[in-house]
Formats: sequence, structure tokens, C-alpha cells
Amino acid sequence: MAGASAVGTAVAGCSPDSSGARPTSFPSPPPSTSASSVPAGPPDWNALRSRLSGRLVVPGESAFESAKRGFNPFFDDHAPAAVAQCATPEDVQACITAAARRVPIAARSGGHSYAGYSAPEHGLVVDVGRMSTVDVQGDRVVVGAGARLKDVYAALGPAGRCLPAGTCPTVGIAGLTLGGGIGVLTRQYGLTCDRLLSARIVTADGTVRTASADSESELFWALRGGGGGNFGIVTSFTFATDPAPEVTVFALRFPDGSAGDVAGAWQSWISGTPSKLWSNLVLTSGSPVKSRVGGCFVGDPGALNPLLDDLVRRAGATPVSRSARQMDYPGAMRYFAGGEDRESFVASSRVIGKPIDPAGLTGTIAGKTGVDLLIDSLGGAVSRMAPSDTAFWHRGALASVQVYASATAGNRDAVTRTVGGVVAGLAAAGADGAYVNYIDPALPDWMNAYYGGNAPRLRQVARSYDPQGVFRFAQGVAA
Repeated sequence: MAGASAVGTAVAGCSPDSSGARPTSFPSPPPSTSASSVPAGPPDWNALRSRLSGRLVVPGESAFESAKRGFNPFFDDHAPAAVAQCATPEDVQACITAAARRVPIAARSGGHSYAGYSAPEHGLVVDVGRMSTVDVQGDRVVVGAGARLKDVYAALGPAGRCLPAGTCPTVGIAGLTLGGGIGVLTRQYGLTCDRLLSARIVTADGTVRTASADSESELFWALRGGGGGNFGIVTSFTFATDPAPEVTVFALRFPDGSAGDVAGAWQSWISGTPSKLWSNLVLTSGSPVKSRVGGCFVGDPGALNPLLDDLVRRAGATPVSRSARQMDYPGAMRYFAGGEDRESFVASSRVIGKPIDPAGLTGTIAGKTGVDLLIDSLGGAVSRMAPSDTAFWHRGALASVQVYASATAGNRDAVTRTVGGVVAGLAAAGADGAYVNYIDPALPDWMNAYYGGNAPRLRQVARSYDPQGVFRFAQGVAA
């Protein structure tokens, strides 16, 4: 899974401010508006409808239930006041002008917000799904903010180009990029946000801006890892791409009872492997905890096999099964893709800065049922940039940990408590950061966990571009 709240990242090494010093080039704030100048009551939805080239859907209309629906059925009971299915940046402008400071406003791309933030209660959902064009232009690609990852890969594959991104096919490119963008090619090519050259964004004053290294540079910094929903509504992204590689995918399943040894071995092993190799460790709850390792290698199996032999040697456990096969880039993305059906789940995250006691990993889920720790390696190209080069703070981390548990309406509260306990256990073991794309309303000290030392600078960007808190939400930078 790779999800995020949706709204509106420079090529690696081309940050607008690689020194970490704060630029002082902020936009002039919009004219201050007194409370009395904002008309009382909700927006005039009929007037907004007349201004849209897309569609506005409100409660009572037959399409409303499906229009407001996100990926996780747990948020089907959210009751926004309207859903604007925007087809152009001008539609987004109209939405902000009509609704700003009158009702909450949230953008939605793929609808995978782990907290359901893209469907605000009594607010306006700005659905950018109709802006989903993917235009490959040589070594660049211009992607509409409503594009899903499956759309992006379908366009890049025939063109022989590659963009490092996530695996879930229905995740939106917008939320993924804005939170950083971890994927199976991360260690070789960097985060999705590291490939961003520019973004078109509508800010709180209704202005369409182009954020890049040369224009609105501080906003551009914030959009690369600062999280979806914080600074405006992105309508399109321009990314740098690379030639599509040949990839060897691999999988190893280890015997029951070896999870602790595998967890310890994997942590020491992955930090010493070449950046061409990306791997994840999956620990599944139970008695005993089960373990498996998967990943991909940019190259052929002959160069990969000695690396896997080293992992097996370190773990001291012969895999129950082991496979490795080479495929092209589009095939590898299909191999890692999950399903497209909606899922009811509870999830959160932690970040492993440096290797931690394996018992601190396995012990959090031992004896439990239905919980997975999905541990995705970082390092490689991610660590070649400093934490202050972009808003993504966890540049020096070893791995992210997604805590994921399927749930039903009947056991949701119990599963939520279980996930919270696992998250607390991971923090106690030393994994105290978190990944904003797995946003969690219950996460303690979430601002520091997501953004670390970049938090003050992000708050300043939010104050500069959204001084009235138009895009404020419970875990927003400006909240």
C-alpha cells in the first residue's frame, strides 16, 4: 500500500536551497479580509455549478454517494457538503473563490487519505480526478494531478521511460508526490518528489502559480515532502524521467521461528547493499511471527544472487522458497501492484533511523492477529540529499515501517487500539519518525514525527501562502 491525502516535488540535487538557509522570497500575502467581508452561510452552490466546466454534486443527487467515496469504506459516512469534479485549473480557482473561509476545502486525487481527510465534514471536496492526462515529452512527463499510478505507468511504459513512484495502482500521483513518494525504485532513482521539476498550483488567494526552482522556490521546497493539502491545490506536475531499466524482482519466504534473525540480518544487510537494490521486509503477526523479504534489482539475476546469498548467510535460516526473475519496467510495476478493490483497514507508520533491536520489531506484533509490518528500505539516492534540501525530512533513515491491519466495521475500534499499541512499541524501540503519506490522526507528536527539523519552515510557508487558513485541517501544517 502507498496512500496519501491528495493535493498538490526538482531533480535530485537541484533543490532551490541546498544550503538549508531560508530564502526570503515569499509572495505578497493576499489582502487581509475581515470576517464581516465574508458572506454568512454556506457557498452558493448553484452559482458555483454555473462556473464549472466539470460537475458539482451535492447531497440528494443520485451521484453523490459515489462521488464522495474514497478508497477506504470506513470513511463512507463522511458527509461533505459538495463534491466538485474539476476538469480545469479554472474550475479549481472557482471552487476556492466560492468556498474559501465559508466551508472546509480539501482536494482529492486518488482518495487514499488514511484518515479520510480528502472528504471533509460539511466541506467542499475538490476532486481533481478529471485532470488525469499523462503527456510524455522526451525525458519529461507532464502529469495531471488526478492521474492514478496505473495511468502514469501505462503512458511511460511504451515510451521507454521511468518515474520512481509507488505500487498501488489507484493511488493518486498528487498525494504520493506531495508526501515524498516511496517506491520500489527509490534507492536507485530517489523519491517521486525528487524528480519534480515544477508544479502548477492554485493557492488560497485563487492564484494559479508555477512552483519550481526558479519560481515560487520556497513553495516548491515545501511541495516536495510537505504533505498533501497544506499549501494549495496542485493541478499538474512536470517530472524528469529516466530510461526505463530492466529489473529483476525477487522474493524469499523464511521458515517460522526465524523472524527475529531475519529482521536483524535484513537491517544490517540492506544498509550495505548497492543502490540498485531495493528491498522490503514483511513481518506478519502471530505465534510465531512470520517473515518474508522481497524487492527488485536494477540489473540481471547474476549480479543479484550473491547479494541474496549474503542475506541468507546473515540470517542463518534457509528460505522455504526463493525466486528471482528479470522483467521490463512495466512488467515489474505490474508485479508489485496490489489490487484495485476498495479495502477496509487501519494503518499508521514509523521510520527506522538506524538498525534497532529485532525484538523491538517482532515483539510489537507477536501473538497478535491480522497485523503486518511493511518495512520499506530507504537509503541510496534518498540519502544523497540533505534533510533540509526538500521538505522530506527522513533522508538519512534506514527504512519506513507501515503498520497495516485489515478491519471490519465490527472490530474497527479494537484493531485501531492494536495498531496504536504497535506504533507505540516501535517508537519505544527507537523508530520514532513517521511518514506523512500514512497519515494517522492518533499519532503522538505527529508534526515532529513527519517533518522533524523542517516543521518551522513549513509553517512559515503555510503562513505566507495561506494566511487565513483556507486549507487548514486536523493534521495540516497550518493547524
